[in-house]
Formats: sequence, C-alpha cells, structure tokens
Amino acid sequence: MALIAFMIVNTVSKKYCNDLSSYSRFVSRVVNIAVIPLGGDNPIRIQSMTTTDTMDTKATVEQCIRIYKAGADYVRITAPSIKEAENLANIKEGLKEKGYSKPLIADIHFTPNAAEIAARIVEKVRINPGNYADKKRFVVKEYSEEDYTSELNRIREKFTPLIKICKEYGTALRIGTNHGSLSDRIMSRYGDTTIGMVESALEFVRICEELNFYDIVLSMKASNPKVMVQANRLLMNKMIEEGMNYPIHLGVTEAGEGEDGRIKSSIGIGTLLEDGIGDTIRVSLTEEPEAEIPVAVKLVKRYSKRTPHKSIPAIIDYPVNPFAYLERITNKVGNIGNNNVPVVVLSHDATNVKGWSESDIIPEYLYLGNSSYSHSIPQNIKKIYDYDQWSSLDTQADCLPLLTAEQYLKGFVKSDEIKFLSLFIEDLETELIDKLASDENCVIVLNTDNTHAMAELRRAFVILIENNITVPVIIKRYYKNLGEEKLMLHSSTDVGGLLIDGLGDGIWITSDNVPMEDINKISFGILQASGTRISKAEFISCPSCGRTLFALQETTAKIRARTNHLKGVKIAIMGCIVNGPGEMADAHYGYVGSGPGKISLYKGKDVVKKNIDTEIAVDELIDLIKENGDWVEPSH
Repeated sequence: MALIAFMIVNTVSKKYCNDLSSYSRFVSRVVNIAVIPLGGDNPIRIQSMTTTDTMDTKATVEQCIRIYKAGADYVRITAPSIKEAENLANIKEGLKEKGYSKPLIADIHFTPNAAEIAARIVEKVRINPGNYADKKRFVVKEYSEEDYTSELNRIREKFTPLIKICKEYGTALRIGTNHGSLSDRIMSRYGDTTIGMVESALEFVRICEELNFYDIVLSMKASNPKVMVQANRLLMNKMIEEGMNYPIHLGVTEAGEGEDGRIKSSIGIGTLLEDGIGDTIRVSLTEEPEAEIPVAVKLVKRYSKRTPHKSIPAIIDYPVNPFAYLERITNKVGNIGNNNVPVVVLSHDATNVKGWSESDIIPEYLYLGNSSYSHSIPQNIKKIYDYDQWSSLDTQADCLPLLTAEQYLKGFVKSDEIKFLSLFIEDLETELIDKLASDENCVIVLNTDNTHAMAELRRAFVILIENNITVPVIIKRYYKNLGEEKLMLHSSTDVGGLLIDGLGDGIWITSDNVPMEDINKISFGILQASGTRISKAEFISCPSCGRTLFALQETTAKIRARTNHLKGVKIAIMGCIVNGPGEMADAHYGYVGSGPGKISLYKGKDVVKKNIDTEIAVDELIDLIKENGDWVEPSH
C-alpha cells in the first residue's frame, strides 16, 4: 500500500502554495466562528485546549479565562461523552457572566451523540475522521470495493445528522486528521501514509459538500514534524486540484515539553507558515495551556512584516518532492555530506566559561575567525579560521580555512585541500558554479540576509541541484537581538524547514547575545526534531486535556530525568487511550493512562503490562526497557 501511495504522490502536480520564492498567504474561504472569523485576510488565529475536567465548570471557566488573557482567540474543550457535551452550556454561561464571549470549540472522539449536543452549544466542533464514525482497532483487513463503499455509506449516515445541526445553528466544523488514528479502513487502502491522512479528511469534506455545508476547517496533525508538514502540503495540493480553499489549522501533536516541544512545533508550524499556509495554530506543549500562547504569538508575529522582502528569483520547477523525504545527493568531504549525519558548527564565544565536559554533546567544528584561541577545546573538535589567520598558523592540524567567494575563485587554497566556502545566493554565478562542479573537497557555508530567509536558502539549493553541483552545504543563520526562545523558534523554522526536505549537510547558528552552549543545545535539538540526527532519547508526550488520567507534566519530567540519556530510544507518554497506540506507533515504548491512577505500558503498538498503579509505573517502565536490552547506565 505504501508503494501505491508513493506512486500517487509522484504523479500529481507539486503545487501546494502560492509561491516558493515570494511570500504570500494562501487565501482561504472565511469561516465565521462567532465574533472571531477565521481564514481569508483575517489574522492567523491562536488557540489552546483546557486540561481541566470538563465536568468541573468552575475550574474550566477559570482556565479558559487564563488562556484568553494570554492572548488566545479560541479555546478547545474535550467532550468525550454526552454529559461533558451538555456541561459545555454551563461553562459557556460561566464565561459570559465574567464578560467573556470568545468562541469555544468542542473536541470530540468516538461519540457522534456528544458532537450533536455540543454543536447546539458551542461555536465550533472538532471531530477526528479516524474515530468519529470509523474504526481503529489495528485490524488488518482487505476491503473490496463493495465493502469500502458500504463503509462510506455507513459513515455518511452517522455523520449527516451533525452536519444538519451545524447548518441549523451556524456552528463551524473542524475535520482534524491525526496520523496516529487513521481508521483500519483507510489503512487498508492507503497504508500509514500522508495520502491516507488527506483522504481520511476529504471523504468527510465531500459528504459536507453534498449537503451544501462549507463552514469547514481542516487539519493534518502528527507528532513527527516531517509527516505533519508533508501531509499539510499534500492536503493543499489536493485542495488546489479540486478547487477547494478551506482554512487550515496547524499543529504538531504530542510535541512534548520545554525546548524539545518548542523546536518540534516550530519546524512543523513554521515551515508551513513560511509558504503562506495556515489560518490558525496551536502549539501543543506538555505544560500549562496558557504557556502555549506566547510561543504561538512569537511564531505568528514573524509574518506580520514579511512583505516586502528582498526579491528572490522564482522557482519554476522545484526539483525536490515536497511530499516525500529524499536527501540531496552530495560528495563526502571529510565527515560532511554523503551518508554522514549533518554536522554542527559553532562560533567561538568568549563568554562560554563553562568549558566542555565529557557528557556534553559537542559540535564537530568550532569557528575561531581571526582568533588564535584554542583553550579548553576538546581534541576531536576541528577548528575553522578565516583564510588569512589559517594561512599564518604554525600548525594546521585539525584546522581548516574559510574562504570568501573571491578568495576561492583566486585559488588561495589547493583544490585537493578541504576548505569551507562562505557565500550568498548572489555569489552563485557561472564562474563559481563551474569551479564547484569539479571540486570534491569543498564545503559551502550558505548565508542569507533576506527577511524571507528560508525561501532564499531554498532557492540557492535549487541552483545547485539544477547545475548538478554535489558540494555539501552547511546552512548558516545569524540572528541579532533575539532572546534564547525566539532564536530557538526562528532557527528551527529557517533551518529545520530545509532539513526536512533533505537539504543541508550541517547547521551553523550564530547570535549576538545567546551563549554558545545554548546554541549548541538548540542546534542538536533541531537535528533531532527534523529526524536527521539522533543524539538523545525522544519523547512523544501529549499536552494534556480533560481526558488525561494522571499528572502528565510531573510524570513526563520524571521519565525524562531517568531516560534522557538513552540515545535513539523513543518513549511516548500519553494521558489517555484516544490517540495513544496510534500516535506512538513509531515509539519504542509507551506509557499510557488506562484509568484513574492506572497505567498501561506498551512495547511498540502492543500492550505488555496493564493497569499498573501510577506510584510504581515509572519503575516498571524502566524495567521494561531493561528487559528489552535498550537500557544503558547514565555516565556521570
């Protein structure tokens, strides 16, 4: 099935946005959600989701107000059953009494009856086509055309009452596909693919359109930013082909906490915002919901002044498949390019007095410019100097030169010596391209000063690909006057968005005010989140909601503290069973709420221990990891 899906992807047009070079938002239809419309030329809307028990009216009202005060346009509340759906009326009334009339969104899984009640109360209902009227039991079954059609007819019958209520009450509908909860029926036809995600939503959209209902918002979510980006691009591609223009909600689901959650979210959401895709966003962090809002605001704010930007030559035929990951073919230059993982380059920071410890994840290269500093640099880090300084060194062992385009063209370094070439897109003229074509020992350091940075860097890669230049490229970005969080968000978008398209053999982030050790962590975090280089354990943890069955933030922190050193091990920490087994499909281990105070442990998709008390569940998880041979003792 996956092979069939791949073939389908490669036969369609690659168009998924207005323009790959000039920034402009895709103009979607306007969907009125009470007093705050979505889409069209309205601002990109920001939302979050409550974590309280929906039956606790007072606590939910208070949390909604905190989320609104933080800057959200919408708040989503889970309604897993009829009683919670009915209590939305009390929550709405409680907010009204306190002077709040912003829209509420009901989040529905499995229960059409709850959705039909909620649609009469709140301004928008979110359903998941994978489990609203469909089945997710991890059952492998072959569906004949007759069986498939019969299932669609059954879904139409179950779904139609909700559409009619939405039309009657003026309620908007989000059809939100989750990668982890594709139905068995969709999986049987399309496999675990982005096409399956898109078709899962579009089947429901077509039923809406048959009934002349168009107040629809669409979303494609995954815990893997690469999958999330590719699915949304493919959705846009299909909508453009079919003449649709529904607003898009963006989010990386189960992104996690802290730095990792912010980097994952920025790569997924930011990459799409760069191409003008997205009308509303949610940053899903395993933190208090109001903490998500400032992050979302920072992501969105970048695009309020994106135009006008310095002109970038148009891309007529993009030589990269935006719907499937494939690395750009490059030469091997030392430990850079070809089958090597992307390297990290840092600029020396004199304020970094901490030095390096054995437990640090350290970069491969340190740029020293015109300095002769070499104190406390581990022996396995190579040093990069500006050419003039490099040429004057007494010894050039483990030292490499960085040349300007002019110095490179003049042949300041022999062709058989490894060297770095710093250039901008403007430098990629015929003479330089011709010389690069025969140079197997050069590494490009690609810079940009364009406000629309990712697009210009992407255009430079297109020039290299079109001219069959296989020189490895390190992506360099300089950020001025940004704090650590903004630098994290911006660099994750600018660099991560290229890496998930297979572009880039290294990363070099510089800043005028963020310490080198923090930039180092961010750099490795971007490579990890983009799936291009794994340097630590990875955690897929949901942001919590009213369905959560244990103290999610506290437990996630506890598991991370004990397992973060397990390089390459993926651990999913899921508050409930709704998306658990699906979203953690590619995780090695899963820790999932199965009842009040109870946990089930998974190895892959298979539950191996059920209903463990939360007091001992983390210890049981560690034991499970040890039993399967994935445990190593942490170094101290």
